[in-house]
Amino acid sequence: MENNVETLKRILKHFEAIRRIPHCSREAEALRGYLEHFGRTCGYDVLTDAAGNLLMRKGSPGLCLQAHYDMVCVGRAPEIETVEIGGWLQAKESSLGADNGMAVAMMMALMEDGEKLEFLLTADEEVGLVGAKALEFELCSRRLLNLDTEEAGEVYIGCAGGVDLVAEKWCAVTVTQDDRPLWRVKLSGFPGGHSGVDIDKGIPNAIKELAGCLLEREGLVLVDFQGGERRNSIPSSAEALVCYKGEWPEREHLTAERIDDEGKRGIPADSHRLLQLLAAAPHGVVSINEELDIPDSSLNLAIVKLGGGECRIDYSLRAMSGNVLEELAVRTETILERYGFSVRREDAYPAWRPDIDDFSRLVRRELEAEFGHSGFRAIHAGLECGILKEKYPGVKMASIGPTIEYPHSTGERAELASVERTFRALKRIIQRVES
Repeated sequence: MENNVETLKRILKHFEAIRRIPHCSREAEALRGYLEHFGRTCGYDVLTDAAGNLLMRKGSPGLCLQAHYDMVCVGRAPEIETVEIGGWLQAKESSLGADNGMAVAMMMALMEDGEKLEFLLTADEEVGLVGAKALEFELCSRRLLNLDTEEAGEVYIGCAGGVDLVAEKWCAVTVTQDDRPLWRVKLSGFPGGHSGVDIDKGIPNAIKELAGCLLEREGLVLVDFQGGERRNSIPSSAEALVCYKGEWPEREHLTAERIDDEGKRGIPADSHRLLQLLAAAPHGVVSINEELDIPDSSLNLAIVKLGGGECRIDYSLRAMSGNVLEELAVRTETILERYGFSVRREDAYPAWRPDIDDFSRLVRRELEAEFGHSGFRAIHAGLECGILKEKYPGVKMASIGPTIEYPHSTGERAELASVERTFRALKRIIQRVES
């Protein structure tokens, strides 16, 4: 019988294989092909659909395990170099991809064991749950266990819904001779983080921090502004080109580099007003759900691009109910429209209403037996269960996962002991469902 150390080594072997194959969102075809081949080699029937989703099946199973195979690439990713520090696996100067690669690795270990299950692997989850929305499969299973939550020992039975806002406007550019020095000013090195699960942790938003810093400089003129990395990541860096005659303050994370030029600059109209908007723009937790003890609604000022007269702002909004999400979207659209932006909505996905049933109770019992504690939770992030519940209304669902901290950032790390223990509990859940 395989011992715990051997089990963890086997899972990490699969994770190492996954991390060597580039699988950023929208660029994960190579990993999809690898997983498809792996499933067939293990004796599973493998189905694919037009969106790039995979369904692997053996026998007539009563349980489906579900995860996504794309990752948020931050820093040097998709080049990922892993290191183990104090029982945690992390990456050097990049996101790790444990979200959701560790779940995929556990699923591969189960395929090696020949478990009679369905494995549903979805595409492009991190860019709007794209694959889940376009699923074309019918499931045999009447129970589905999502493996995309990040607090070991807890059973998740609900999640936020969300929508992205894209605001765009044209700013007329005036080309003028300016004797003030041109500077590239940058704020970088902020921790970043997941725009759902980390939004209540007080992580600074580099876009807002830089805009506020620039507004403090009297006589400064904005030429260009770029900030943020991904819609679902709290911005860790931002930079601007500015005309400014003065000194720059000593400040952590701040660098100011003088640029040699001829003094001829294209100055966007209303650039000062744009800085005011960015500094004052809503960001962070809007309201708290007292019953679930998590944010009820939030927004992430995610990406800003100003250059050549074009300005674009990307927002990510979340809420635990559709009505609250709609109200938040309308309020945010109104603010942006007052500043002359046209706004459109993209990548909306529904909330997953919390529900406790016999399946979630079974999952909780097995986690409690393994970890000595367990509880029912909801998460202020988008899980595919919200969409899957609409597609498969008769299927009972719950979500679990190992402990992963700071996903969607260069600080992402996975607790290795929790990976092994979650897998052990997962094996028992499978046995209980089969019996």
